[in-house]
Amino acid sequence: MAVPLLLIASGASPAAEKYQYRVAFMPDIHFHDVYGEFADQAFSGLTNSKSGKPAIIRSMYAQLTSTRLFNENYFALRAALDDAGKRGIKWVALPGDFSDDGQPYHVRGLVKLLHEYEQKYGMRFFATPGNHDPNRPFTTPGGEEDFLGEDGKTQRIFSRGAKECQGYQGATARIKTDAELPTICSEEMVHGGYQAIMTAMGPFGINPSPDDLYWETPYSRYGVENYRYQAAQRASDFSQRQYEICAQGTGGIYKKPGYGLCFTVADSSYLVEPVPGLWLLAVDANVYLPAADARADQPQFLGSGEAGYNSMLTHKQQTVAWMADVAQRARALNKTLVTFSHFPMVEFDNGAAADLADIFGEGKFQLARAPREDTSHALAKTGIGVHVGGHMHFNDTGVRRYADGSLLFNIQAPSLAAYVPAYKILNFTSPLEIDVQTVIVKEVPRFNELFEHYQQEWDHLNAVHSPRLWNRDILQANSYYAFTNWHITELTHLRFLPEEWPEDLRKLLFSLNGEEMLIISQLNQGEYDGKKSGAAWEKARHKAQALAQKAGMKRQDFARWNGFDLAVDFYRLRNADELALQDIPAERLRQYRLLTGTLATRLSPVALKVNQHSAVEDIFRLRFGSLFAVIDKYLHGSPARHFHINVETGEVGSGINFRTEPHIQ
Repeated sequence: MAVPLLLIASGASPAAEKYQYRVAFMPDIHFHDVYGEFADQAFSGLTNSKSGKPAIIRSMYAQLTSTRLFNENYFALRAALDDAGKRGIKWVALPGDFSDDGQPYHVRGLVKLLHEYEQKYGMRFFATPGNHDPNRPFTTPGGEEDFLGEDGKTQRIFSRGAKECQGYQGATARIKTDAELPTICSEEMVHGGYQAIMTAMGPFGINPSPDDLYWETPYSRYGVENYRYQAAQRASDFSQRQYEICAQGTGGIYKKPGYGLCFTVADSSYLVEPVPGLWLLAVDANVYLPAADARADQPQFLGSGEAGYNSMLTHKQQTVAWMADVAQRARALNKTLVTFSHFPMVEFDNGAAADLADIFGEGKFQLARAPREDTSHALAKTGIGVHVGGHMHFNDTGVRRYADGSLLFNIQAPSLAAYVPAYKILNFTSPLEIDVQTVIVKEVPRFNELFEHYQQEWDHLNAVHSPRLWNRDILQANSYYAFTNWHITELTHLRFLPEEWPEDLRKLLFSLNGEEMLIISQLNQGEYDGKKSGAAWEKARHKAQALAQKAGMKRQDFARWNGFDLAVDFYRLRNADELALQDIPAERLRQYRLLTGTLATRLSPVALKVNQHSAVEDIFRLRFGSLFAVIDKYLHGSPARHFHINVETGEVGSGINFRTEPHIQ
């Protein structure tokens, strides 16, 4: 079959006998300009004793209840770019969520930093937006209630038009409320729309460069044979990159009778050839559906976070058709093609979605963000072959081979702002062979520079007996990697368990250790009365002892971990795949596998549903049986750290031995 070639260059010609093509992928950097400056001077931050500069940061509590860090990733991005630069990498792709929320303050700081690294290492950056940049197609009021202010108190900062700043029309304002500190109003907090984001990030692929050999958009009307930079400049104008979207589906030539509530919005997608033979396809996969309460004179849109490629197929058909056309032309012209975007093209839970829905409920656990299987098939049929995405802050590899011969590799690159902090390098050893390397960012200079401010926050929360008091042991982290490990642990405690886990499962989780779980797995229906004693319990304990011994284990060793440890490991594996294995003892993983197997064999032949009358052991067997089954699926997915791809056969192999010694790990 015809297979699209996907090659990435870092300076060499595709005609070279030895391939030297490499690109780094860094999605979801969520840049927050820690040491930037508000243009209107509305807020100057906290003077840091180590840097001597004022730091504008979010609170530690805000970080520990978010799926991303807000502050320390400022230092992690610099460390990752320095690492990539030392490896000689010249191409760096930013597949979306490169800003915090599209605020002018943060975007301005990111642009300055990227220009700095262009000069430092001769890098080129290629960006495509995510659901945080922009938040909506047009600029909207924004802000946050959890910046860190003086004396460890919470500082609210919003822009005009936000309900917190209603009635204030000046450039800045300070409003006294019941909050700890007066609310600050500043236009530095607006959520920039497409025009603002595309203008600021234009130098990073979104607009053509005179040095590019070719550049186009889904809406340009020229081809490779008659390409002129002046034509590309005209095609890059914001007014030329618009399409019609309706509540029911794509507008324009795809518009069907009865479609209504349609608006014109921007699409920043582009194709660029920075060196001979290399095509970088940057897909803007944001889909902002018109909201139900929108009017023709008052456009309102939903966020794009849960839309992804499922909605691309229905509401952005012109871009999907363009992707297929680009892939076809790449083959015909012998160009090498790499596609990247913010959203995943393949589900990211190793086929565990049904189990997760059973445990946590339909529509929860971010399951709505996963592409449907028919969506993945449609994307495979475009012929792009290999795609690198982000969005979930997950490390994962998804492979789809379909009966019609279509093939799709989806490589989920992790975030530098979450556990495990890392980025991907794709290295092409031949037209059909790709080595994928995952660089873990363990050591980050100055990662603890802001800890003095968090200590002041903790002292204040402790003094006022706040329910938001967090575990200050996180401030003892001795590396950035350890800091993110603490982050996933506290995030599980403060957000995931209270918000995502059913009460019956949560109660069992907090009341049992691993040994007790093994014993309960051996109880018969109706034997458990909530007490960890009695004849039935002792009988089950002896069964558990024999089961463990048969597997070469000791029953008592299971007591070394409890339900909370299990929950944290669950999220570690979901986020980081095999990168998490260094943080979970091998013995515990063997114990998890034993529990997975024994619970699977003891499930009722007829699937039961948990209800208010369910016995405790039935709840345990069903809930925990599904939970351990999901963990087992996470442990048996495609390789996701160092692996090898053959884009013709669809084969994925692990254990690539990279010659270049990592600078960060």
